[in-house]
Amino acid sequence: MSNEIVIRAKGVKKKYDESFALNGIDLEVISGQILGFIGPNGAGKSTFLQSVLGLINTEGNLEVLGLDPRKDRHKLLKEVCYITDVAVLPKWMTVNQVLQYVDGVHPSFNLEKCITTLSRTNIKKSSKVRVLSRGMMVQLHLSIVMAIDAKLLVLDEPTLGLDLVYRKEFYSQLIEDYYDGDKTILISTHQVEEIEGVLSDAVFMNQGRVVLHDSIESINKKFLELRPNQDFIEKAKSLRPMHQRLELGREVLLFEDTEIDKLSNLGEVRPPFIADLFMAIMDKTKTEKETEA
Repeated sequence: MSNEIVIRAKGVKKKYDESFALNGIDLEVISGQILGFIGPNGAGKSTFLQSVLGLINTEGNLEVLGLDPRKDRHKLLKEVCYITDVAVLPKWMTVNQVLQYVDGVHPSFNLEKCITTLSRTNIKKSSKVRVLSRGMMVQLHLSIVMAIDAKLLVLDEPTLGLDLVYRKEFYSQLIEDYYDGDKTILISTHQVEEIEGVLSDAVFMNQGRVVLHDSIESINKKFLELRPNQDFIEKAKSLRPMHQRLELGREVLLFEDTEIDKLSNLGEVRPPFIADLFMAIMDKTKTEKETEA
């Protein structure tokens, strides 16, 4: 792993009318990271990915693979692969026409490699896209991705139109066949629980800002969830958790920078799921703003 800086963002802003879609994004992404962008609709996830691809103008400083994504977009696209919603492909085309189209527009696409990968599936090049099953659509997209020698893969809600089985298949095959430890993958999705197991790092976004950016390893050390035994609920609360909620009638307390030895005798302790941590941080931020008001 080379630890090359793939993305360097400093004070990146994007304004639409009177509201900021991006409001001062500071971020560094290192080669080899599988980075998940997590946040509600309107948080700025897709806007930031569009800025990385050079699709929109932004204020501030932004470098991707050492290039300005707006000024050097043609050069950049030789090193980048972008996918959104694998369930959407031109239904009137044949598979062969899709491959020929990609071959014509992406300079790093290896048509021969893609055809070889497809030959291991039941997909016929003469088939129209509209007759492919959802599973075949996933296989077709993955075959295209595997044949693009890109340093950076950008996935924006890639599995939006897929059922659960095919969403899991997409990510498992992606990591198994594409990821090599040096390539960098950016993923924006609402299905956080499906990507949690593949992420190396996470970025929480809200209202155009980064509210948390850390490795999954560090997050699992920094934050701990406690499900206290009935007799120890009040003692656990006295340790000042950052957030608490009820889950199936049981108290769940979230702690930040608290030693596990202080919690382990009070009940069941484990790192929080990423989705639960995100919701806790959002609730905490909302409460703090209400208190300030």
